[in-house]
Amino acid sequence: MNDKLYSITELAEEFDITPRAIRFYETKSLLSPQRAGATRVYNYRDRARLMLVLRGKRLGFSLEDIKEYIDLYDAERSGADQLAHLMLVGRRRISELEQQLEDVQTTLGELRKIESEAAEALREKGIDPEKALANIKAKLMPETA
Repeated sequence: MNDKLYSITELAEEFDITPRAIRFYETKSLLSPQRAGATRVYNYRDRARLMLVLRGKRLGFSLEDIKEYIDLYDAERSGADQLAHLMLVGRRRISELEQQLEDVQTTLGELRKIESEAAEALREKGIDPEKALANIKAKLMPETA
């Protein structure tokens, strides 16, 4: 086993996060570093757990889901429960993302319709929509040179 120890600063730099974020994960019982006096020291297990936490966050899992996943490894070393849990939360996250995708597609459709209707209303007034757009951009966002 790897017996290298890491400081909070080393882990923060390696994973491009703040020491405060690491301490926050400690408060959520996701990490439990050893102490050398008042200094936190992290072992390979803490580093691996931090990698799992960050990956879970990147995938949109809740901290509670991440903690349950990590805790299952400690409770049942075969990994079967942990893998089944991963499937469960993965499927839940896929469902959430599919719903979000559907919502985004609906919103995009509505925005495209509004844009088309506005362009048509400008044309009916004898105004070139692209020129009107350029004019309003110039008024609202003047270039500062």
